[in-house]
Amino acid sequence: MGPDKSFALARKDRIEGAIRLCRGQRVVLDSDIARLYGVTVASLNQAVKRNASRFPSDFMFRMTREDLADLGQELGATRLKSQIVISKIGRGGRRSLPCAFTEQGVAMLSSVLRSARAIQVNIEIMRAFVRLRGIVGAHADLARKVEALEQKYDRQLASPKPLNASRYWPLPAGSQLATLTR
Repeated sequence: MGPDKSFALARKDRIEGAIRLCRGQRVVLDSDIARLYGVTVASLNQAVKRNASRFPSDFMFRMTREDLADLGQELGATRLKSQIVISKIGRGGRRSLPCAFTEQGVAMLSSVLRSARAIQVNIEIMRAFVRLRGIVGAHADLARKVEALEQKYDRQLASPKPLNASRYWPLPAGSQLATLTR
């Protein structure tokens, strides 16, 4: 395996790791996309703002603090500031909550960011979304079977059937209980 293939595999792992589940949708955060594209988060968000009509709410949305908590990210990691100034590199932190891009939003980014790297990364992100859809589809049947078993056993546990103990523990032949149960 040459250096190009190992780099591609590492990038594929990074891309698949960047896809998260938020509000019932698979999304990629603006900071992850910016890192993959090799641009700053500020320049990515500026390009999105300039082309706001291309990003309806089902393509991109601003996350809430609850969304971040649901993702398991500590708010300290995003460190939101209230001032409206540009952070120096290595200081401060985000002043706004991150944007989350759905699969359609990532596809739309290719028309906004036109660098060769952005195009290649976009192709890889779209392939990762397709792979995830395939994995979820393959396991949907298994999930249905597990759900059916859970319902079956929930019904069995909920119905008050008398326990026939003699079926599990044989009683001595001469006991009174043995004659009653047979």
